[in-house]
Amino acid sequence: MDIAKAIAKLRSARGMTQDELSAKLFVSRDLVSKWETGARRPDWRTVEKMADVFGVTPDDIAGKDEFVFAELEKCLPDNCRLTSDELTALLDSFLDGLSETEADIFVQRYYFLDEAADMAARFGLKENHLRTILSRTRKKLKKYITEAIHEKQKNV
Repeated sequence: MDIAKAIAKLRSARGMTQDELSAKLFVSRDLVSKWETGARRPDWRTVEKMADVFGVTPDDIAGKDEFVFAELEKCLPDNCRLTSDELTALLDSFLDGLSETEADIFVQRYYFLDEAADMAARFGLKENHLRTILSRTRKKLKKYITEAIHEKQKNV
């Protein structure tokens, strides 16, 4: 089940209106509506809060992997045909080539799903600077994966 359907189903099963859910999460009803139609996705922290409201685990709403892949799929070239093992090996190799700070930021964002504001405070950076680091790292990753795929195709 996708996240939009899960939110709508859980909210409805508890007899809760979008207004009531939005009040409990301190967001607008319009945002809840967008989540339920799939026009927007809540962040992981909001999913955790929603899970508390519904009395379920976050995985009952969406798997953590969905969030990671939603952001990182933009780093994959079109028609990317890598197995999860190949992708894992490429990610490990890519992370080894980053500076310690870049690798830490990347892992905290895409493994632990930490929020940019929290990470910026931890690293002593301005949030915009941290977002720039993440953006540049994603571009480097896309280039790295593209080159690895071309090299693999060349050797076949």
